[in-house]
Amino acid sequence: MENIRVRLIIEGRVQGVWFRESTRKEAARLGVYGWVRNRPDGAVEVVAEGPEDKVRKLATWCRHGPTSAQVTRVQEGLEVFQGEFADFDVVYFR
Repeated sequence: MENIRVRLIIEGRVQGVWFRESTRKEAARLGVYGWVRNRPDGAVEVVAEGPEDKVRKLATWCRHGPTSAQVTRVQEGLEVFQGEFADFDVVYFR
């Protein structure tokens, strides 16, 4: 299975609903590496790397998120796999 990297921008009611921590847990369960963070515009951003099938499962999960989230739009972009992550973290916007 080929490794891939995707960047997701998740819009809707996604901040203040445990979206980041739930995403971290789902990524860990799937064996996907990268990070998730809140953006100043109210969206959540995810960069995820790993086997294509597992990254795609995480991307699909992000289209609904945790129970209290209301996802209205997900922008998904494929990027060049870099293999730079050892785990999946919640990070903070710089």
